[in-house]
Amino acid sequence: MSNEIFQAIEQVGREKGIEVDIIIQAVEDAYAAAAKKYFRTKEDLGAKFDRETGSLAVFARKKIVDEVTNPDLEISPDEAQDLALPANDEGIVEIQKPREELAQLGRIAAQAAKQIIFQKVREAERDNVYKEYFSRVGELVNGVVKRFERGNIIIDLGRTEGLLPKKEQSKAERYSQGDRIRAVIVDVDRNAKGPQVILSRTDERLLIKLFEMEVPEIYDGTVAIEKAVHDSGDRAKVAVRSKDRDVDPVGACVGMKGSRVQSIIRELRGEKIDIVEFSDDVSTFVTNSLNPAKINRVQITDSESRTLEVVVDDEQLSLAIGKKGQNVRLASRLVGWKIDIKSEQEKKREVEAEMERMARDTREMAALEGVSEKIVQKLRESGIGSLDGILAAQVEGLTQIPGVGPKTAEKIVAAAEAGLTVRAEREEGERLQREQEEAEAAAQQAEEQARLADEAAAMEAARQEEEAAAAAAGSDAAGEAAGEDSGGNGATDQGNEDAQPFSEAPEAPNGVDEAGPSPDRREESLAPDTGAPGSGSGERRED
Repeated sequence: MSNEIFQAIEQVGREKGIEVDIIIQAVEDAYAAAAKKYFRTKEDLGAKFDRETGSLAVFARKKIVDEVTNPDLEISPDEAQDLALPANDEGIVEIQKPREELAQLGRIAAQAAKQIIFQKVREAERDNVYKEYFSRVGELVNGVVKRFERGNIIIDLGRTEGLLPKKEQSKAERYSQGDRIRAVIVDVDRNAKGPQVILSRTDERLLIKLFEMEVPEIYDGTVAIEKAVHDSGDRAKVAVRSKDRDVDPVGACVGMKGSRVQSIIRELRGEKIDIVEFSDDVSTFVTNSLNPAKINRVQITDSESRTLEVVVDDEQLSLAIGKKGQNVRLASRLVGWKIDIKSEQEKKREVEAEMERMARDTREMAALEGVSEKIVQKLRESGIGSLDGILAAQVEGLTQIPGVGPKTAEKIVAAAEAGLTVRAEREEGERLQREQEEAEAAAQQAEEQARLADEAAAMEAARQEEEAAAAAAGSDAAGEAAGEDSGGNGATDQGNEDAQPFSEAPEAPNGVDEAGPSPDRREESLAPDTGAPGSGSGERRED
């Protein structure tokens, strides 16, 4: 019996992949809990399994103290000495329960022990799954679709199950039960109630792993993938670089006639992939990342906020931005910079506006009332070149400029305020004039549209009148033709009826043409009889 129990424990350990010691510990804990529930005691009970005999012993743990206050957990030194119980390093002795009392454990206690054993085994299984898959995060695994739960897909990975959440699924993919699927491990949840292994079909690591499988140069390290980004099911961008001058990184990833990249596209259900060459130079890298658009120039506008400006031709603007901004968005994620794309015309307008603003500031600074040109030059040398700059500096800032005292500063501020008032009035007048011109242009356009509409209506009315007249003329002509046809048909019928008795000819004899004699024969019959030899008529007269 003892061997059977231990063999059963070993078999469970082999099937579940759990160490035998862990299962034995679970059995001991379950047996101790069942005994405590049966005896209904507050003692600290424990159990020990004997591997040789297969028996379980239950004991109460008590601490040796000089003065006993809790008999369930404490024991006096004299009592421990009388029982001949050895104490451990912590001064705790184990008092074994009689086996006769353990024999009274009933079905309820056994059921509780069974539940505890199952729980311990499940916890051990989960620990094993966590230890096995935690180090495999980012690895590509194969599985089979097992079932669907609230939009999530449960995947059979062999020894355990994986969870493919709805948010980690590609919008271009649909699966059925039993389909094989390839996904990347993104997380392992130790405390999850369901599957612990979290999978993804949208993570960038999936794209990288697929390239490692299809491109030998990436697998052996000759070509490295610096970064990969993608909009799942739609488009992806991959930046690669080569560690060997003789190896083209983009060509190695594309393959002969696109064979390598096409297999990855099929795996991702038709997702478009742009492979670009990585560069340490930000401008070059951005130019490559915005493929297939052609870039005219790249300018870094703010290094701290990592912002840059890209200028393209007007016809290349929509291509550079992409559908719903997808191309520039993926390029921005790939390079790690914020990209602002502008067309040549837009950039030209900005430059013109900036030049106009600088010219306006120069005119306004020169026109400051009561401020000498020397003071204006000092302001410019100090970095104040506009009326707005003067108001921003105020008197406190202006007095820091050499040669500008408090009174002069107040005078400069007052002149700047007056200049801003003039500017506001001028801009307001320009705005009103612009609005008036726009209103006049709109009115002219409305008048032109109304005129065109009237002309179109007149032409349509004339066309309808012509069609009506043509239709009326056609109906009259058709009526007259019908009357003439009816009269002619009646006369013809009457004539046919009158001529019908004379049109009947006697039946022609055999050998005679029914159409009657030919014209030559008619002439011959009408000619006078000369009695020439061979003539039929002469021979008849001689008779």
